[in-house]
Amino acid sequence: MGSDSVISLAYSPDGKTIASGSFDATIKLWDVARGNQITTLNGQGGSVTSLAYSPDGKTIASGSGDTVKLWDVARGNQITTLSGHSDSVISLAYSPDGKTIASGSFDATVKLWDVARGEEIKTLSGHRNYVTSVAYSPDGKTIASGSDDNTVKLWDVARGEKIKTLNGHGGSTVAYSPDGKMIAFLVVVTTPSNFGM
Repeated sequence: MGSDSVISLAYSPDGKTIASGSFDATIKLWDVARGNQITTLNGQGGSVTSLAYSPDGKTIASGSGDTVKLWDVARGNQITTLSGHSDSVISLAYSPDGKTIASGSFDATVKLWDVARGEEIKTLSGHRNYVTSVAYSPDGKTIASGSDDNTVKLWDVARGEKIKTLNGHGGSTVAYSPDGKMIAFLVVVTTPSNFGM
């Protein structure tokens, strides 16, 4: 892949803007209707491996290296940096109420972060390989995490405990159905080299 290849994307909640993250350590915001670039967010410090818009569309979370950065969309400036992972962050998800972010990492953990305080709430451990995807249930009470250890795990957010393990999926990207009753899995092979690491 080229040094400016796009490796992460996220739509704004209103569908009017796309954020793209690249190996060139920038985030670009694009006007969907016009097809033109709105602005560039600089200062990530490394390849932007994951992106997530807050539910209100005012903030973007980005993963790069072992940190998560929060950005003010309107002003185009960095709000804070969340540090605590020991390896690269490759998946992000906002809770439905926008108060919490879940981050999955090559360090095989999921971390939950308090957005307002910029602090880690808890670490969910149990995967034996990269956490390639994280997703909140629509009610925000459960997180699904997909991993290269061939499992998807469901976690109770409030207790920080594993509810169950779904086996045999391998490197899954996970997504909840709108009613929260089903989870979809997409099998993806993920290695650090996929991200230029």
